[in-house]
Order: sequence, then C-alpha cells, then structure tokens
Amino acid sequence: MDPHALAFTHAPLGLVLLENRVIRAANLRFAEIFAGPVEGFEGMDMARLYPSVEDYQRIGERGLAAMRESGTYDDERIMQRLSGELFWCRGRGRSLTPDDPFARGVWSFSDLSEARPVVQLTPREREVAMLTGQGLTSKEIGRKLDLSYRTVEQHRARLLKKFDARNIAELVARFSGMPF
Repeated sequence: MDPHALAFTHAPLGLVLLENRVIRAANLRFAEIFAGPVEGFEGMDMARLYPSVEDYQRIGERGLAAMRESGTYDDERIMQRLSGELFWCRGRGRSLTPDDPFARGVWSFSDLSEARPVVQLTPREREVAMLTGQGLTSKEIGRKLDLSYRTVEQHRARLLKKFDARNIAELVARFSGMPF
C-alpha cells in the first residue's frame, strides 16, 4: 500500500476529505468515532452527523467565514454518531481550494466524549456554550450571535444550572473536561 494512503487510513485521528461538505474519503478512526463502516461514509453529507440542521448551518457559516480569512477552522462542538448518540467532538479543517473554501478540504475529528459528557442543550445553548468555551464574554457572544447581553446571560445561567457549575470559570472547566 502507498505510504500516504497507509498514513491516511490508519491515522490516530478521524480524517475525512470533503467536497462541498460531502464525504469523499474517510479513514478507519473516523468510522470508529462516528460508529459506522468506513465505506458507508463515502458520499454522505456531513449534515447527517450534526444534531440538527440548524447546528450544521450555523457551524458551517462560522467555519466558512474563518476559512475565507485563513484557510483553516477549528472548534469543539456536539456531533452525532450514526446511532443518534450525541458526543463532544473537536473538528479541525483546512481548505485545499482557497477561492472556494468548502469546495475541497481535509478535516480531522477527535472524540472528546470520555472527558466531556453530553448534557441536553438547545441549539442556541450549544452555540453559547461553544463560544463561552472559546473564552468570549457575554457581550462578544451577543455581537457574534446577534443577541442582547441579557439574553446571552440567561443562556449562560441555564448552562451553569445544567452543568452544576458555580461560575463561568467552573463552567468552562466542565466544557473542557478538566476537574474543578
């Protein structure tokens, strides 16, 4: 087997080649993470692996904006295995077509579920959680999501309760799986 193909197939990270957010090739670790046969992912729209169409669209918009600027994007988000099970995942992507960032790209996915349990969240709570985990303030989150400061604070209050955290620092620690 070609060394490049061997490295792709057996990489310790989940790897996929995407064209317009459709999987063209996936490796064994990706198939393991998303709980399906590797050949079953070829031709699959990535939307199938998100908890909702809204999550797929919002994360896609954010990713596209970042990739237009730098050619790369990374975040931590909740994804969905083929079984329907939700889990925390780190996604990192690099566009191979700078003029059209989603036309072709290589993405890696890491399963964070052992360190970070999934708590049932609304799509908006997931967005606020993702941005809080990135260190953004309520005002910055409000500007990014076109929400008022007070609305973001209400979402954060619900997140504190759902994650049994006393403050934002403890909440962020819970998101990252660090003991607090």
